Amino acid sequence: MSQRLRLDDLDYHLPPELIAQHPAARREDARLLVVERGTGALHDSRIASIGLWLRSGDALAVNETRVRPARLELLRSATRGRVEILFVRPAPMAAEGAVWRVLARPAKRVREGERLETPDGSLEIDVIESGADGERVVRVTRGDLARTLGERGELALPPYIHHAPGPTDRDRYQTVFARVEGAIAAPTAGLHFTDELLRTLALQGVASVRTLLHVGPGTFRPITSGDPRAHRMDEEYYEVSAEAAAALTGARAAGDASSPWGPPWHGRWSRRATRTTAAWRRRRDGPASTSFRPTRFAGWTPCSPTFTCPARRSCCWSRRSRGRR
Repeated sequence: MSQRLRLDDLDYHLPPELIAQHPAARREDARLLVVERGTGALHDSRIASIGLWLRSGDALAVNETRVRPARLELLRSATRGRVEILFVRPAPMAAEGAVWRVLARPAKRVREGERLETPDGSLEIDVIESGADGERVVRVTRGDLARTLGERGELALPPYIHHAPGPTDRDRYQTVFARVEGAIAAPTAGLHFTDELLRTLALQGVASVRTLLHVGPGTFRPITSGDPRAHRMDEEYYEVSAEAAAALTGARAAGDASSPWGPPWHGRWSRRATRTTAAWRRRRDGPASTSFRPTRFAGWTPCSPTFTCPARRSCCWSRRSRGRR
């Protein structure tokens, strides 16, 4: 009997000084590690040379999500103490985006019933529900949240980036194909592609297939359980159009060299979560079939890594907010 995988089995030493704190001057100059699946051979390369590893008929799945400047510093109305709120997404069934699911820091200072506001009082929110791990539900009672985030909000850079967000990050922490706002974090590998590189790949016969997955706070959440299977994933919204499904199916049927859902260096987990959810929904809702039927998929990725719960919108949030799990 094979031994179960433990978190310690995945541990390795990564010297902090080797973690880049700023991007390369040109997006496509980012380094690329190529792994040959057949032999396991490793090659040091650059994103600019990615075309050498792809062939006509291959497909790149690109994520059109756009990162929202979701981090906002607010004051507690009662004490004027400062807190940080990360606006994750509007709550389901909320009227005109008035109710939001957020993460608060420090969480112990943001309790249910608390009122928060901007220093000038132009935006005011009430905390209407408390959950675990800093999760809160808030209602906007005064002001325009979208405008405030656009003017004062900051990007939530990954925790391994130790500098505060600067003006250049608003451009460099977006992919060139970002179109639909809704993520709090970028599909980071996609940051290295440029319009010119995508055009060059298209001339080579490599298609760019547009999909959507709004990357949520789970991408930053550390795995604390010794058994990785016990780790709770946050649900994320995704869309795969019928045209995208057909293009990816055709690339896979033709035996393309890359994964039909994007090569491993391009948003691998996001693509896998979307692909696996779509396959799970086919098994649940459609007739048994070994083929990928070109149809449109949209919804939320399941919150359980083993798919033991239905992929209901915000199910994890509601359970945690009640304090039962």
